[in-house]
Amino acid sequence: MKRKRKPLLLGFAAVLLGGALAGPAVTAEAGTPGVCTAADADIYRPPARPSAPGTVIACRAVSALPMVGDGTPLKAWKVQYGSTDAHGRPIAVAGTVAVPEEPWTGPGARPLVSFAPGTLGIGPQCAFSRQLAGEWVDAYEGPNIAALLKAGYAVAATDGVGYLDGQVHPYVSGLDAGHAVLDMARVASKVPGSGVGAQAKVGLWGYSEGGSGSLWAAQLAASYAPELKMAGVASGGVPGDLKQVGTQLNGSGFAGFLVDAVIGLSVTHPEMPFDELLNDRGRKAIAKVKSLCAVGTVAQFVGARIENYTTDHLSLADIYALRGPDGTTWGELVDGNQLGVGIGPSGSGARYEIGFPVLQYRGLLDEVIPAETGYGTRRAYCDAGVETRWKAYAGDHLLGDPQAVDDVVAWLGERFAGRVMTGNC
Repeated sequence: MKRKRKPLLLGFAAVLLGGALAGPAVTAEAGTPGVCTAADADIYRPPARPSAPGTVIACRAVSALPMVGDGTPLKAWKVQYGSTDAHGRPIAVAGTVAVPEEPWTGPGARPLVSFAPGTLGIGPQCAFSRQLAGEWVDAYEGPNIAALLKAGYAVAATDGVGYLDGQVHPYVSGLDAGHAVLDMARVASKVPGSGVGAQAKVGLWGYSEGGSGSLWAAQLAASYAPELKMAGVASGGVPGDLKQVGTQLNGSGFAGFLVDAVIGLSVTHPEMPFDELLNDRGRKAIAKVKSLCAVGTVAQFVGARIENYTTDHLSLADIYALRGPDGTTWGELVDGNQLGVGIGPSGSGARYEIGFPVLQYRGLLDEVIPAETGYGTRRAYCDAGVETRWKAYAGDHLLGDPQAVDDVVAWLGERFAGRVMTGNC
C-alpha cells in the first residue's frame, strides 16, 4: 500500500531508529538484459531457478526515489539478483541501484558504495527498495543515500535476504547479510544503463543492523568476492556480540529488535528447537511482528521479555543451552555471528583477511547497543592488526546515524582518492 509521507511519522521513525516500465522478468539464464522492463511484482517474486551470485535476475527502471528526494538528478533501478545464504545455497535478493545523472569528474571510474540499511522489520512489506521507491512505511536512511549521490557516487543498496514474497528476513544473520551486500556491489555494473564500471572502487557502509551487515561484508570480501576493488568500510552502531545486545534489549524500550532477532535466527536454523517452545502469546507475537515494520515493532513490544513467550518461561540463558539434532546449541549458533573473530590483515592467514581501511563509530549515549559491544568490536579489529579508525558522537543510537553522515561520506571520498588512513587504535 502506498502511503503519503507524514512528517510526524517520519520524525518518529528517525527518533526510534537513530511505476515505470512494465514487461516480463529477465532471467539470468537468458543473459543480462538489454533494457530493464520487468514488472514491479517480478522484482519480489522468488525465481523458479537459482542463479549465480551477482547475476541480474530481473530489473526495473524507476522514475524517482521519493525517500531520497530530488536534490540530485539520478537514474535508478530495482534489481533482483543472485546471492548465497548462510548455508552456501543459491538464493535471490532484491535491491536498488542509483546513479547520479551528472558525469563523474573525479579520477578513474565513478566509485560505488554498497549500502546495508538499518533495521526495517522482517516482513517483505518492509523491503528497503519498496520504501525508497515510494511505498513509504518507516525507513529512515534516505538522507544517507542522498548524501552519497550528491558526492557523485553510485549506490547499490541491498534489501537484504528474506524480503521477497512469502519470505521472512533472517535478521542479524551475518553470512546472509555479508553475501547480500557484496553481491549487490557485483550486480551494479551489470544493470543495463547504470554506467557503473566493473573495475570501480567499492566502499561499504551501514549503521546498526546495516553496520553489522557492512562489517560482515568486509570480513567476507577477500574470500567471497575477491574481484571487487575494495576501498574501505564504514560501520556504525555495530551489534558485534549478539548475546550482549540481547541482554541489553530484553525488557527494554527496544525489545522489538530482540523479537526480530529471535525470529530471524529461527529462519536461518529451522532445525533448532523453536516452535515447540512457544506459548500462545509467543505464537501471536511472531504473527504480529511479521506484519509490522520498524516503528510498529518497537512500539508494539516496548518492555517485552522473551521469558513471557515460552511455555516454560525460558530465559535467554536457558534458550542458549538448548541443543539441535546434531548437538549444536543455540548459544554456539548465536556466537557464530560475532564480529571480529578470526580476522586479520591481508597475508595474515586469518579466516577473514581485511586488506582495506575500516571506520567504526557509535553514539556515546547509545542505549540499544551496549558500550561493551561497540568497544569490544573495535578492540578485536585493533588487536588483530586491521587498520581501524574510531569515532564517537555525542548522541544516542538513534542520532548516531544522521550525525555521522557527512563524516562518513568524506571518509569514503578519501578512500576513493587513495589517501592513506591513519588508524587511532
